[in-house]
Amino acid sequence: MIWLVFALAAAVALAPLLLSLRRAAALRGRKEADLALYRAQLAELDRDRAEGRITSAEHEAATAETGRRLIAAADAADPDAAHGRMMPVALALLLVPALALGIYLTTGSPGLPAAPFAEVKAQRDAEAKLLAELRTRVQALDQTTDQARQGWLLLGDAERARGDLAAAAEAYKRALAIRFDADLAFRAGTLLMAARGEVTEETRDLYRRALAAAPPDARWRPMAERLLATP
Repeated sequence: MIWLVFALAAAVALAPLLLSLRRAAALRGRKEADLALYRAQLAELDRDRAEGRITSAEHEAATAETGRRLIAAADAADPDAAHGRMMPVALALLLVPALALGIYLTTGSPGLPAAPFAEVKAQRDAEAKLLAELRTRVQALDQTTDQARQGWLLLGDAERARGDLAAAAEAYKRALAIRFDADLAFRAGTLLMAARGEVTEETRDLYRRALAAAPPDARWRPMAERLLATP
């Protein structure tokens, strides 16, 4: 019964993609229609200039823009070719779930019973207790030492793995206070943004400091610069 549910869920998830591919493949004659439209626009522009409704300068500018679109439409890919390229995509959408199911059946444990909620909650509570003890020990260390910094980094990684992004960002910020690192500053800023669901001034400040200290080829530099350029 459970496999029927999985199959239905996969069908529901893939249906929008398959329908969009079908609609895209059904767009026949789009190129020809665009060409006819732009040619008609050029003819209408000529009539407007001849009848004095637009100036020569306006006619020249509009003709140049319409001509550019006409050339772009003429160079567009053939719908039949696009349809041919979509077939492998459609096949992949059908084969990937089947392949995933086959891998799971051979390497997974479909017969393993689900963990009761009480057990899951007990495990989460135990993890939280351990992290609280770790936080207490790290706080007791000299907060100028590399040992304390490593402790905050470990705590941040653990909190991020648990999904507590705000706590992870706070731990990383404590590590940054001991010794600044551009990559870590960017990571902390990104976690804060994700945790609060918005770009705060604290995230912007972390990004600015990270950009100032990072090398020009830092892989996250474009993302940070785009965010800071956004009002």
